[in-house]
Order: sequence, then C-alpha cells, then structure tokens
Amino acid sequence: MEYQKLGKTGLKVGVIGLGTEYLNRKSRNTVISVVHEAIDKGINYFDVVFAFPEYRDNFGAAFKGFRDRIIITGHIGCAETNGQYRLTRDVKENESLFNDLLKRFQTDYVDILMMQMVNEVESYDRIMRPEGLMELAHRFVKDGKARFIGISGHKASGVMRFVEEGLIDVLMFPINIAWNLMPGRKEVLEACLRNDVGIVAMKTFAGGRFFNKQTGIPLTPVQCISYVLSEKTVSTALTGVKNLKELEDNLKYLTATINEKDFSSIISSFQEDLRGNCVYCNHCLPCPEGIDIGRVIQMVDRVLIEAPGESGYKEYQKKVNFYYPGRIRTGSSQHKNLSKDASRCIECGICIKSALSK
Repeated sequence: MEYQKLGKTGLKVGVIGLGTEYLNRKSRNTVISVVHEAIDKGINYFDVVFAFPEYRDNFGAAFKGFRDRIIITGHIGCAETNGQYRLTRDVKENESLFNDLLKRFQTDYVDILMMQMVNEVESYDRIMRPEGLMELAHRFVKDGKARFIGISGHKASGVMRFVEEGLIDVLMFPINIAWNLMPGRKEVLEACLRNDVGIVAMKTFAGGRFFNKQTGIPLTPVQCISYVLSEKTVSTALTGVKNLKELEDNLKYLTATINEKDFSSIISSFQEDLRGNCVYCNHCLPCPEGIDIGRVIQMVDRVLIEAPGESGYKEYQKKVNFYYPGRIRTGSSQHKNLSKDASRCIECGICIKSALSK
C-alpha cells in the first residue's frame, strides 16, 4: 500500500480507502472478513456513514483489536427512521447518535468527524449558526471525541466557503472519470491545495455504473482508481465493496502495470458525465411510504442492463413491465429484501424536493 498525507491533519492514509455503504445489510461475517482483509492489505482509512444500529455493531466487531492501525471517519448529520436513512441538522439528535457510534465502535474517539451532505449555499448558515453542528463538532474535538473536522458534499457551491474560510481539515468530494469536467471541481481542488485541506475522493465508481457492460466502454476498477489518484490533491480514493471479491479487484491497483492503469483512451467517452443518473446514495430519503428508493432504482437498472435488444423483446417483457410512465415493476424474487414495494409510491415528489435541497 502507498500512503499519503491527508492535508493539515498530518495523518498518513492509504491511497485506497474503504467506503462502507454497500456493506450495509450484509452479514457480520461478511463485514468482518472484508474489513480484516482490507487491513491486512494496508487499507487504513474507513468511512462509516450510516446510523443503523446493526450496521454500526458489525463494524464495531470488525474494528475490535485494530483501533491503533486504522483511521475511522464517523458522520454526523444523518439519522434513521424505521430503517431508512434521513438527513438531520438537529444538534441534540446528532450528539446522541454520535455518542451511540462511539459506544458501538467500542472506542473513545473518531479520527475525522464528517458533517454529511453539505450541498447547497444555505447549508453554511444552518451548520454555522450559533449552537449548530459546527459548534457541536468543535466540542467533540475539545472533549477528545474527534481529532479533525470534515464535510462531505457533491456540489462545489456548497463546500467552497468551508474550504476557503479554513473551517475544515478534510473534504470528501466526488471525483471520477465521468465527472472530469464537473463545474467548479477544479476550483475546489485548487482551494483545498491552498488551504491544506485533505481530499477524500468519493463516488470513485459512480455507484458501480462504470461497470455497466451496455455502455460499450471497457473500464476496470484499476482504471477508475488510477484516474482519481492522478489528481495529485487527492489523498485517498474511497472504494465501495459488497464482498471480498470486489475488494480484491480494487486492490489489484497496487500491483497493476502502467498499461493496466491507463485511462487516457476512454476519458473522452465519459465527458457527457452521469448528471441526472442515480448512484443509489439514498440521500433522497426518508420516503413517507417507506420505500427504499436507491435500492429500487438499482434493481431497475440491473434489469435494464440485462435486458436483450428488440429481437428478445418478449423475454424482456417477462423481466420488466412499464405500466405507468416512470414506474417499473420487477419480479417478486427481487423484492425480498425491500422494506416496502415500489408500487406503494404515491408520486408525492418529496424525494425529488429532498434531493434538490441538500
């Protein structure tokens, strides 16, 4: 593993980090095996994003005995209701959830306290208000419960002021080969460099969409990671995995040849980027009907990816039935892990408004 300094924190982080979103709802044995293999291969940066009790307990079990070898990023700003992710800026709720995180992780502190989903300009006012989340974060640092402060966000306009005013130590920001020309990205990276803010790259694989064979563009995890790390301001590239096989595919970057890492021949193919496409982050939740929106869309995408062309349309109809504009029904076997069926959607539009406002 190669290691780089994470901005002004001085922490040395592996160039490949582990995002844990896709290990939610996996068995404890799976989580432990992935985390232990990652540590064994030199990964030391772990981003633990959700507030779900079972998810946190699984990572607490996986981290046990390794605290002095790993860097843990814990998030505030997110909560859960009936098993669904939701955004929260309520200080008392965040304080309670953060203390719960420490307890379940069986640790006294996190290395980086990340304020989640800082996407719009008004996020600054909500977070920086008197007795708001920033004050809470500084209190945790003063009390020794966190070492450094960070924010995560998808839009340059939402994060730039925090960077320029020296309010954070770490920024988690989307960087991938498709979003090479994202508006404001260059300016954000330059501002982080000027202010010595460590950059953690998220959405390295754009929610797995890069491995959709139907695009006709061959792309490997190694090339995706290589692109992200070609940005010299990036300290670590977060990679999400569901199992050991995906972890092993990502770790191939460490022994890959120059040719295997090369992405120059395909970068132009992605310049239209993926704006408007779901990457299953579920930041649009909670749904008033309890629908797991990200998982539903992911299921739909898998069906569409696997569907044959016009010649096999009858077989295609067996897999997916468009019965209202914008709605899709899939086979019953695919619904077994859903909290609620997608057919419960009442088209209230709350998810759209929620996603646009964050």
